[in-house]
Amino acid sequence: MSDEELTPPVEATEQAEQELAPSVESSANLAAGLDIGGAAADVDADDLVERPDPVIRGKIDKFGNAWGTGRRKTAVARVCLKDGNGKITVNKREFAEYFVIERDRELIERVLVATEMKGKVDIDIRVNGGGPTGQTGAVVLGVARALQAKNPGLHQMLHAGSFLTRDGRMVERKKYGFKKARRSFQFSKR
Repeated sequence: MSDEELTPPVEATEQAEQELAPSVESSANLAAGLDIGGAAADVDADDLVERPDPVIRGKIDKFGNAWGTGRRKTAVARVCLKDGNGKITVNKREFAEYFVIERDRELIERVLVATEMKGKVDIDIRVNGGGPTGQTGAVVLGVARALQAKNPGLHQMLHAGSFLTRDGRMVERKKYGFKKARRSFQFSKR
């Protein structure tokens, strides 16, 4: 084969380059669309995604009180939220008297602080089952659900703080032939 057969004619290569090269106008339009201050920058990717309405798990009763149920481990908390001056009662006892650990009180108050509702609502809580940690988690979820039922506009703040997430971790059950869930009896060779 000769060199003339391997190299394409000059006219054919110039024509192919012109077809593949983008036009000056289209590249200018592309650059204008990618401009930081341009009109295309106003469109946000989150605006293009259609999000379904959030599921509201709390209820409003005929008196205007918001109710929310929270669960964590084996604890269940029923929370009643109404307009007031910030009084919190748990099982007909004072908030600080029932939750003696400061960390638990702060976790519960963090929901109110994040939504700027601290001092604006009275909360009556009935909680049973589990221990202090489980009851705290149940109360946090119950308060968050009641706040969302009272004002659905607070959903974004509650979701961002992950207060609406149900923690499904439970104690693993004991199995037959084991001392605990996974702990086996001591092995003896003789």
